[in-house]
Amino acid sequence: MAKTLPPQSLPGPETIHRETLANGITVLSRANFNSPSVIISGYFASGSLFESNDQLGLADFMCSCLMRGSETHSMQQLYEALESIGASFGYDSGTRSSTFSGRALVEDLPLLLNILAETLRHPVFPKDQMERLRTQLLTSLALRAQDTSDMADLIFDETLFKDHPFGRPDDGWPETIQSITRRDLKEFHRRTVGPRELVIAVVGAIEPRRATALVQRSLGDWTNPHQKPLPSIPAVQKLKKIHTRHHTIAGKSQTDLVIGTIGPRRRDDDYLAASLANSVLGQFGMGGRIGDVVREKAGLAYYAYSHLGAGYEVGTWDVSAGVNPKNVRKATGLILRELSAFAKRGATKSELQDSQDNFIGRLPLSLESNNGVAGALLNMERNHLGLDYLQRYADLVRRITRDEVQAVAEKYIDPSRLVIASAGP
Repeated sequence: MAKTLPPQSLPGPETIHRETLANGITVLSRANFNSPSVIISGYFASGSLFESNDQLGLADFMCSCLMRGSETHSMQQLYEALESIGASFGYDSGTRSSTFSGRALVEDLPLLLNILAETLRHPVFPKDQMERLRTQLLTSLALRAQDTSDMADLIFDETLFKDHPFGRPDDGWPETIQSITRRDLKEFHRRTVGPRELVIAVVGAIEPRRATALVQRSLGDWTNPHQKPLPSIPAVQKLKKIHTRHHTIAGKSQTDLVIGTIGPRRRDDDYLAASLANSVLGQFGMGGRIGDVVREKAGLAYYAYSHLGAGYEVGTWDVSAGVNPKNVRKATGLILRELSAFAKRGATKSELQDSQDNFIGRLPLSLESNNGVAGALLNMERNHLGLDYLQRYADLVRRITRDEVQAVAEKYIDPSRLVIASAGP
């Protein structure tokens, strides 16, 4: 059995400072004086949910442009400022929100925050940089079209979330990326990027209230009266039957499979039970039961595992496998049989205990770095888990029973209601 750390040794209400600034920005901070560095990480409510169908990829395009030049510094000047102090900083986009992350020595935190504020508030979307980026994005889409794993994932989402915003690719299509103008980028920034729902975590060798004061100095006066609230998200329709779809990519020696369905949201009460069930099904050891049956024993897959993608509004639960095109039918049948057996019988006592030990044992390892702590703080904030969640985590995991694991598997995994997506020759 995994040794459980005393709860007080983990981040909690006693050591995490949470403060919401007057303009709506939430700051989470925790000190770690064992390291001379500091991490800033966070998210803001600008993502592909704000896009129209004829401008897919706009959020990704906009986000990728933020470090390409501001009203006061060019792209080269921004990166030279970071490189001169050995720091890093960047953005990434998503469906519901976009993210940022940076790292520096603690004495350089003000510079890091100033770059965050400058690029969030005053990007200029230089025409030359925009066109270079467009070329890179189109190249990436061309590579995606030839990647069997990427395309299997894409058509899985399209089929599972048919006619729903979650079924659209965040990086768009070549024709939508081609059509995006500088005016589109500036307007998307104007109406989606602002302080409301912006969350920033600061973790490192700095007193938490001092960190919050620095964020206040850089971003506390920011307002954007044009910032739009997150669009309403339609309900996801549950599957009523098996949907099978294949995307042909000529000349490939491998077919990638994705078989799955709707899963729990991260904030759902049965998420932890589902996460433990997923560990047994297709994660623990060499890929759990799926890896053992499909890859190790039957030799039908180059890789095989299950995945629980639990978001804020919706989740997915799926099995992915890479197989010889000749073995697609056999591998699919074996996966379906294993899913059916797992939904009926769940986990054994030893399988559940092994996964519980793994979950509890890896928690302190995930918190060894400032980056790991910052990620945990943001996860707790985003999903309303409470500042004491990490301190309660071991007990929550240990309380999950075999009956709960079996019930959650039966609830979500119905072999007669799945999407079976594949891409290959």
